[in-house]
Amino acid sequence: MSKPKVLVISGYGLNCETETAFAFELAGGKADIVHVNDLIAGTKRLKDYQILAIGGGFAYGDDTGSGRAYANKLMNHLSTEVKQFCAADKLVIGICNGFQVVVHAGLLPGALVHNQSARYLDRWVNLKVENDSPWLKSITTLAVPIAHGEGNFYVAPSQLKILKQNHQIALRYLPPNPNGSTDNIAGVTDKTGRILGLMPHPERAMFFTHLPNWPLLKEQHLRAGQPLPKFGPGLQIFQNGIQYFL
Repeated sequence: MSKPKVLVISGYGLNCETETAFAFELAGGKADIVHVNDLIAGTKRLKDYQILAIGGGFAYGDDTGSGRAYANKLMNHLSTEVKQFCAADKLVIGICNGFQVVVHAGLLPGALVHNQSARYLDRWVNLKVENDSPWLKSITTLAVPIAHGEGNFYVAPSQLKILKQNHQIALRYLPPNPNGSTDNIAGVTDKTGRILGLMPHPERAMFFTHLPNWPLLKEQHLRAGQPLPKFGPGLQIFQNGIQYFL
């Protein structure tokens, strides 16, 4: 059986493509890092892949708002291809800056505005899974890091009601809420659950030793006579994406 093919998009300030591709490869997929200009030129074709991933970074230096310029670049040239991809039985994930891109591209609802603290945040958070997206299968809670200045997810009360009705809230921050996001929302999906956007970085929680408290956990495992885990909680998201096509 051939490995599911993942297109990890790059260019113009996205800077997490290598670790995102590595996560998909570790999960059992075949990941290609493709510059957006190669998609526009037709050197690479979106339709040849099963998964589209847009990772973190600072696309276009976050000028005009995080993710906005990159979303315009993508949709001005590739809107037909992107819409056809999303309409098919395929998966899309936008992580951090990638979440901002897919929101500005109109693939997911809401807006991502400046953190309530008006500060860039770089820390670990705990998340609770809230829907049955293919990306989140068999996960109830997980610990992953955040690194953003505009991660405050905002929706108006009327739109929040719709998100709840459609079960589109994917992830919530367990207290405390780090950035002021509406209803503690850390990630959302489209109505199908196949398009996931999240501000935390699961690719930075792939291994046990990525965890900030791994030395303590190591001692606890050793004293209990338990084998040390190899992988961290973030890897399951990428494994779920790959397993969807197997």
